[in-house]
Amino acid sequence: MQYSTVLSGGMLALACLACAVTIGKARQRYAEADQPALFCALLGFLLAAAAAVAAVGDPNWQAAHLWLSQASSFLGLPLLGAAALTLGRGWAWSRPNWGRVVLGLCAFFELFRQMNLLEDYRLLLNLASLLLIVYAGAIQWPRRAPAGAAMAAAGLFLLATLALGGEGFAGPLRRIDLLHALLTPAYPLLAWLLLSLPGNSEDCADGENPVKTL
Repeated sequence: MQYSTVLSGGMLALACLACAVTIGKARQRYAEADQPALFCALLGFLLAAAAAVAAVGDPNWQAAHLWLSQASSFLGLPLLGAAALTLGRGWAWSRPNWGRVVLGLCAFFELFRQMNLLEDYRLLLNLASLLLIVYAGAIQWPRRAPAGAAMAAAGLFLLATLALGGEGFAGPLRRIDLLHALLTPAYPLLAWLLLSLPGNSEDCADGENPVKTL
């Protein structure tokens, strides 16, 4: 295991864990309607943290790292995108609806795996998730900070997952280290965005900002 990968992966894991802790604490002051979305966002950050930890662990953890990386890519990021959409629009999806989202993502993963189209599906799913994040930030206009955070986070995710990948070298640097370095600020930006969206307002807990329930 390369020391640079241990350092970059450790920083990413700490950043994602910090995001998970922040989201977990924030849930306490929000209305029941927002709890499922926040829980799914929490799950997304925890999957990313677990994948980063597995990346810097024992070489025998390679299978675990692959599984957790897939879980983060095919489940964690889409859940973060869906959470951004619902919080940004002020929607309140019920727990059963969020359960259907999770089951649907798992079912589509298995379907495309059987069809040997996982990479194409991953690309489309990640792009769709990032578009949801950008949309959630853009509809907060004229508030510029959420839009800027959404664009920055999506750009970092795009650069990390599309331009760099995780194998080989980019010049003298390992691609996986560059990927970790780009994702380390991307996840905190996304956490800040989620906590700034109107569906995630302190006023919701007091019933002052009603949201639409599906």
